[in-house]
Amino acid sequence: MQDPNKDTEWNDILRKKGILPPKENLEEQERAKEEEQLAILQKSLVKTYEDMTLEELEENEDEFNEEDEKAIEMYRQQRLAEMKAAQMKNKFGEVSEISGKDYVQEVTKAGKGIWVVLHLYKQGIPLCALINQHMSGLARKFRDVKFIKAISTTCIPNYPDKNLPTIFVYLEGDIKAQFIGPLVFGGMNLTRDELEWKISESGAIKTDLEENPRKQIQDQLMSSIRSCVPARGESDSEDD
Repeated sequence: MQDPNKDTEWNDILRKKGILPPKENLEEQERAKEEEQLAILQKSLVKTYEDMTLEELEENEDEFNEEDEKAIEMYRQQRLAEMKAAQMKNKFGEVSEISGKDYVQEVTKAGKGIWVVLHLYKQGIPLCALINQHMSGLARKFRDVKFIKAISTTCIPNYPDKNLPTIFVYLEGDIKAQFIGPLVFGGMNLTRDELEWKISESGAIKTDLEENPRKQIQDQLMSSIRSCVPARGESDSEDD
């Protein structure tokens, strides 16, 4: 089949009769096609600034025009904010040990928007050891919260052992919640989920638990008690 784009006498006749488009239109179509292919090639070879890291933006900043530079500066600020938020979210991740001399720096001056969970404990108290274990898990789960622990008397001289374990929850140096003594924690049956729920009620952490785990245990206990207690009618008939 003859190429319709060639300059031949036959093609000229076909153009005059309107069977083939004018030669100028064909050239424009060819140019448009070439430009489109070139754009696709450039796009495949060159990263857009949205795909670049901050380091790549700095390396290539001479290649952008004024409009690009304005958009890039907004994008750079957005990326910096995202990086800062990610760093804050993963800032901690473990339970740190402090003493009384560290209190002001670690608690009072913890920083804006930083929640601090402080566990006062003593060696040899099983419930304190259990809470330290649970707090390690919570610190890994909630990395934007500062979990710290301290031997009670190093922070508060003569602090009574009967008040242990004790947990204080702070925000920007202000105390927001306190849990004092073994009864508050429910003894050695305390689970990590129960401790998570208890701390979440202060606002320090955003738990994914849908309800208080302790409530499930209480409901099961009440159900067990009810099943063991005879109905009143049954009791009266036995007395007769």
